[in-house]
Amino acid sequence: MKLGTNVLAADDATLSPARINAIAEQIAALKQQGHDVTVVTSGAIGAGVAQARLPRRPRDLPGLQAAAAIGQPALMSLYNRALSKHGLHAAQILLTRSDFEDRHRYLNIRNTIGALHRLNAVPLINENDTVAVEEIRFGENDIIAAQVTNLLRADLMILLSVVDGLLDAKGEVVDLVPAVTDDILRMAHERRSTLGTGGMTTKLQAARLVTQAGEAAMIANGRTKDILLRIIRGEKVGTVFAPAAHKLSARQRWIGMTVRPLGRIRVDDGAAAALRRGGKSLLASGITAVEGEFARGDVVDVLDAKDIRIARGKTNYASDELNRIKGLRTAHIAQVLGEKPFDEVIHRDNLVLLAS
Repeated sequence: MKLGTNVLAADDATLSPARINAIAEQIAALKQQGHDVTVVTSGAIGAGVAQARLPRRPRDLPGLQAAAAIGQPALMSLYNRALSKHGLHAAQILLTRSDFEDRHRYLNIRNTIGALHRLNAVPLINENDTVAVEEIRFGENDIIAAQVTNLLRADLMILLSVVDGLLDAKGEVVDLVPAVTDDILRMAHERRSTLGTGGMTTKLQAARLVTQAGEAAMIANGRTKDILLRIIRGEKVGTVFAPAAHKLSARQRWIGMTVRPLGRIRVDDGAAAALRRGGKSLLASGITAVEGEFARGDVVDVLDAKDIRIARGKTNYASDELNRIKGLRTAHIAQVLGEKPFDEVIHRDNLVLLAS
């Protein structure tokens, strides 16, 4: 689950021990029921703003990093006191985007979280704001929550905020969203809180990442009494986002939804149709254009002639090589490059189909 800053904050914008205690009590109850709970928590910058008595949240990156450095110990101290009352340990994990994009570190995060659960600890994850620069920042804990959900292949992602769920045009909560389409994204209200960074758009983007991978997601009000327990009991609270019928493997999630693409490959109608049918590799003969600079083994997007993204995958050829062999039959690759290390530009095992 992900906790927004305003879920944890009191009316005077300081962290509320009472609210953190309430969350800890619910986590303990879920652990007793046999559920492993991993938490992505905001609040470090908000806590730092209050501790340093700043008039408002900083807007520059060094100011945000300084506030996070001051606030993170206070945040963890409150969690530790609250969880220890129930015999649980607070386990801090600070991450940046590069930790997810490096395959070795990505797998190590999953192994560490698994070990923490076995030690009766609650992983408390936050973006490492004190060191992250713009190029390696997620910027939104909603997206980190989605990435962690996919990393763990967790059954459910719960985004707790101070809204009751996704609201329709009449201001009423939408109970069930079958799929996060572009029409659903347009329903978002771009109102950001005073202490937090996210809005409904990022929550819907996070829900789409999770549900397309085959897991369920929810948005609910974290200030509602016993909200976590009510969700697990199946009560009608918040907005439920239904999972896709097909679950992606852990490797597919890393390729298709975690690593940022370093380039784009455009394909003709025939190749696009073959890829959409599934089970096919991408060959050089179907490629019409190559954009960006990338090396062998990098992740790239595959687009059709209408600029619609079809898939994402790990390329067997660098961008300069593809520019020389695009449109050619496989048998002609060695004549142009002097070698043919692979028949496929992207093998089907390294190719993930994406929703349009």
